[in-house]
Amino acid sequence: MTSAQDPFYIVKEEIQDSIDKLQATFHKLEQTPSETGERVRLTKELLTNCESIEWQVDELNKAITVAARNPAWYGLDEAELEKRRRWTNSAHNQVAAIRKAVEAGKAKNISLNGTPQGLMRLPNDRKNYHETRDNDDDFIASESDRQMLLIKQQDEELDELSATVRVIGGVGLTIHEELVGQERIMDELSADMETASNRLDFVQKKVGMVLKKAGAKGQIMLIVFLLILFIILFVLVFFT
Repeated sequence: MTSAQDPFYIVKEEIQDSIDKLQATFHKLEQTPSETGERVRLTKELLTNCESIEWQVDELNKAITVAARNPAWYGLDEAELEKRRRWTNSAHNQVAAIRKAVEAGKAKNISLNGTPQGLMRLPNDRKNYHETRDNDDDFIASESDRQMLLIKQQDEELDELSATVRVIGGVGLTIHEELVGQERIMDELSADMETASNRLDFVQKKVGMVLKKAGAKGQIMLIVFLLILFIILFVLVFFT
């Protein structure tokens, strides 16, 4: 199995893309001013993505553990398994480092000199609070819509696959019935040919015995008789 066909490398590429996007979002967070709705949104997005990527890496580790029980079945060796373990550990450490940095920044924003910032907000901070809340709601709704769309597409693909399997099953059953019918016809034809061959052998033996007993003169008379009989039958068929 090539790397392009190996499920591990397919999942690995997807996770690596997610990590790259995670790092880009983290750099954007570092450049975003504190105490803004955009920073809160990015923080929430980063923490959600960290949790999702860590779950994917854990699932990949479980798959590696299963493959390690019988490497020959999956066409792997110990070196390849160790290489995969190193990558998952590295990916997990990268995500954990970003999560730690984000959580540390979040804690710093929550508390200033031991006093919660929520108690120090002025009345006009209410507007920023509602804007942040709206942004979070929009983000959650967008993610929910995307997940529903993916589920709908998967259901449609499964329905199409099920219909195709049913059609193939019907064609296979029809072919089987046709082959059984052809086999039965061939058996009957073979039996009829064997019966006709036995009868022909019997007639030939009888004719040979008659000709042998009749002698040359008898054979000539028999031929004349058969010729006359043929002429009579011909006249009866075509002239009456």
